[in-house]
Amino acid sequence: MPEVLDLTFFAFAIPAVIFAGISKGGFGSGAAFAATPLLALILEPGAAIGLMLPLLMLMDVTALKPYWRKWDTPSAWALVLGAVPGVALGAALYSIANPDVFRLLIGLIAVGFVAFQLARANGLIPPAPRPMSGRLGAFWGVIAGFTSFISHAGGPPAAVYLLSRKLDKTTFQATTVIVFWAINLLKFVPYFALGIFTWQTAKADLLLIPFAVLGVWIGVHLHHKMSERLFFGFTYLFLILTGTKLIWEGLT
Repeated sequence: MPEVLDLTFFAFAIPAVIFAGISKGGFGSGAAFAATPLLALILEPGAAIGLMLPLLMLMDVTALKPYWRKWDTPSAWALVLGAVPGVALGAALYSIANPDVFRLLIGLIAVGFVAFQLARANGLIPPAPRPMSGRLGAFWGVIAGFTSFISHAGGPPAAVYLLSRKLDKTTFQATTVIVFWAINLLKFVPYFALGIFTWQTAKADLLLIPFAVLGVWIGVHLHHKMSERLFFGFTYLFLILTGTKLIWEGLT
């Protein structure tokens, strides 16, 4: 975290937090991690993920009420149980890797998310012919837990499993909300143990709380009103730009 929370910090942090809230509240949570690549442009990767975790946990709680008990319970359990070893793997990597490795990984996850979504939209990745089993759900949960620990990008691997379950829009959204509420709780202890949180992080989070709540509120209200295509089109462009820059910084 910067020693001084100046205009540059808030110019990046406020839009990032609002955008994450909109995704959490209305568009399946998958794009909420886009806040991390943006923050990683001005902060160390550890500071970026540390700053976002308490805010994402708050967003999860805020988004739980409108989607309460609307989730698919078997799918949620499969993903959460799989996420436990995934989070442990992420913590192990963080303890030995340097910041450039995490810049590279965050950038690759951002660009990879866009590539996967575009490939799926254009039929290059065929839909699952039948719903995946709970064991495959646990497998995707491991990947979701790992990528979530590194960059809060657990949504894409979780979506692979949930899309195979052929859930309606609201059930899909509710399931992602409860799954990432649980995964973010799992991440809290290792984040604290690894020293990712600081007093400066806590201070910044307190100042950003209103924007987190605002973002979720906007997302819930846009859930039935805004085209997902428009929202994710903007997200993809944003992720390509930030992800490419982080890959470059991680390699050089």
